[in-house]
This record gives sequence, C-alpha cells and structure tokens, in this order.
Amino acid sequence: MKTIVLTGMMGSGKTRIGKLLAKKFNLHFADIDNLIELQENMSISEIFALKGEEYFRNIEKDIIKNIFKNSDLVIALGGGAFENKQTRNFLLENSSVIYLQTEAETIFQRLKNDDTRPLLCGNMSIEKITEIIEQRKQNYKIASYIITTDNKNPDTIVEEITGVLK
Repeated sequence: MKTIVLTGMMGSGKTRIGKLLAKKFNLHFADIDNLIELQENMSISEIFALKGEEYFRNIEKDIIKNIFKNSDLVIALGGGAFENKQTRNFLLENSSVIYLQTEAETIFQRLKNDDTRPLLCGNMSIEKITEIIEQRKQNYKIASYIITTDNKNPDTIVEEITGVLK
C-alpha cells in the first residue's frame, strides 16, 4: 500500500483520522508537527516565535522527505506543509494524498479555545480561518482525494477514505 498522507487545515482532524487509519490498516502513524517539536525540543508556537515560519517550513520539508524511508505509513501533515511546491509534488508522486476539507465554522468551533496555533494567535476568528483556507485552497484541491469532514464522526471519515483507496 502507498503511504497515506492527510492534508488540510489545522483542526480538520488529520491527527485523529490518521491514527484511526493507521490502526485500521496496521500501519505506522507519523504526525509531522509532533516530529518537528521532538526534533527542535520546543512547541510549534515557540519555533514560529523564535525562529520564524521560514525556518519551520524548511525543517518540515526535510522531515517529510526523511520519513518516506518507511512505506507502511500514515502521515498527518501540518496545515501549511502542502503549500511548499517541492513538498507537494514529492507527496503527490509518492503517496495517496487525502485533503480533509473542513468549513471555517467547523474549524473555529474545534479550535476556539486553542491558543497553540501560531497563525491564529491573537486573531482566532472565522474570518481569519476563511482567509487561510482561501490562500491554500488551490493547493489542497489537487490532492489525490478530497473528503469532507463537516458533521461526520471520525469512523465515517475513515470508512470514506477506505472506500476511495480501494
């Protein structure tokens, strides 16, 4: 089976769905943001604040390429990882990329009390989330598959993904 990569906005459920998919298919699971935090020994917010987004994106790109040594894998990307053209092309060529499409209102409801999201820090609003979705939409939409997550439980989403991967 090809590596399964989940992309989409923060709060779309990539980590939760990724863990369920890995369990279902008996694959390893990797959360890129978590791997970055372990490597850098600081939170994503701290990396953005102390070293900047460009530094973060370079680390992210390197970790994604390095992790592909293991093909029995489900990967949850960070929300902006698919914005990097090199990373995006690499993932599209080497994996099944699934965009978890989620409406701004749903994301807002999921994240409104979460102060660890650097791109929303100080501006947690439906408008800001919508702005980020609009900036990223053209890249998200070229994923191998698009699965909507609004008003669905995780098991239903996993079943939909299973259906498109067969």
